[in-house]
This record gives sequence, C-alpha cells and structure tokens, in this order.
Amino acid sequence: MRPPLFDIAANLTAPAFHADLEPVLARARAAGVVSLVAAGTTVDDSERAVALAQAHRGYVWCTTGVHPHYVASCDEQSIPRLRALAGADGVVAVGECGLDFFRDLSPRPTQERWFAAQMQLGCELGLPLYMHERDAHARFLAMVREFRPQMLRGVVHCFTGDAAALRAYLDLDLHVGITGWICDERRGRGLQELVRVVPRERLMVETDSPYLIPRTIVPKPKSGRNEPAHLPWVVEMVARCRGETTEEVAASTTQVAREFFGLTA
Repeated sequence: MRPPLFDIAANLTAPAFHADLEPVLARARAAGVVSLVAAGTTVDDSERAVALAQAHRGYVWCTTGVHPHYVASCDEQSIPRLRALAGADGVVAVGECGLDFFRDLSPRPTQERWFAAQMQLGCELGLPLYMHERDAHARFLAMVREFRPQMLRGVVHCFTGDAAALRAYLDLDLHVGITGWICDERRGRGLQELVRVVPRERLMVETDSPYLIPRTIVPKPKSGRNEPAHLPWVVEMVARCRGETTEEVAASTTQVAREFFGLTA
C-alpha cells in the first residue's frame, strides 16, 4: 500500500492539463496522492481553480491569488474579486502571491504593490499565505516581516534559496515547500543539503506540475510534463537526504499540509 501524499502545489488549470485532467487525477490517486492544491495565478485562473476544487470536493483544494508574473494586469476590481472567491468552498489559501525579480515580467513596484495587497487580504480573511519568491529575497523578506504578526500561516512554495534565506524564513515560522528541484543533480545539490535542517513541522512537498519534473524518474516520461503522480519521486529524494524513510516523510508532510491548510477537522 502506497503511503498517503499531499501535493501542495499543482497548476491544474494550466493549458498542459486541459486535454486529460481526469486521467491525471486518476494517476495521482493511484500514486498515493490523497489531496492536492490547485494554485490560482490570476483572478480568472483563480475562478477556474475554485470550479475545479468544487468539482472534486475533498480531493482538490485551491488558492486564489495573482502570481507576480501577472500582477501588471491587476486593477481596482482584483482584490474585491479575490475576496469574494476566497469565501468559496475549497479555498484554503491566498496566493500564489509574491515577488519574482528573476524574470521581471511585471514591474517591480507593481509586484510589491499587489504582493502587499494580497498579504493584507490573507490577514483580513484569516487565511494562510501561499507565496512565491525568486531572486527577490531581501525585499520579499522585508515585506513579509511587516505582515507576519497578522498572518495566520505562510509557506514559501518551491523553495530553492540558500542557507541564509532558509534560516530567515524559518525564523519567521514560515513553512517551505520542496519540489522536484531537489531531484536535479545539477541545480539541486544545495537544496539536498538544506532540506536536512528544515524542521519536520515546517516541511511540505509539491510537484509544481506541469513544471519541474523530477530528473530521477525512471523511465523518464516522453512528454516531459510533470504531474501530481510524480510526487513520490520528490518524497523519495527528500527522505534520502534527511536519512528518513519514505513512509516517514510521506506521513509527516501530509499531516503538516493538512494542519497548514486547516483540513484537520
């Protein structure tokens, strides 16, 4: 029997899943994924994520937010719309929100404005913050520190930073999400070392599918598309790096995710 797994980040509304979402979810179930979170990346996409969660109640959950790549499209109706969506069944967090200074697909001042607005919304609604940070650690940290006293909980999803960034996030009692980046023998070596020091009660796992397919998968899928069914490969590498069994990592990360998203009742 496969250990139960919780995928905290799957971009199920992405075009890559439009043609075969039901088989994707069936394969996830078969792989032991007992719950997953569909991330909202724009207001319209958040609406689709809510619809998906409601179509698969108790299995798919979702977030509502605007990714930093897309905040240039935000207007005065964005936060009211997100506030309304956040009250829907199946919504467990506000986001994906944050800062991305790697690609700068939205101007940095615009990213900061809407990151602050979404953090304020999460604090107002008493929902966890589901956050993205890339090449923006100093500014991201300063902004999160401002809101952390009001924040229910927060996760830096798809963590790929260095030791100083990890230490700073843990000092703020933030959670971290680990993806298939850890399975990359080229880029993931630093993360393989750092995952050892993440406290069990702060550690969660994710695929961030359809991106970041684990390079350890054998045989490698011909499509190159990642999906929630590949989460066991992430768990296996996390377990190997931490000196734990896959069953231990699966059980602890699933329990932590359920507590983080308020699904323990």
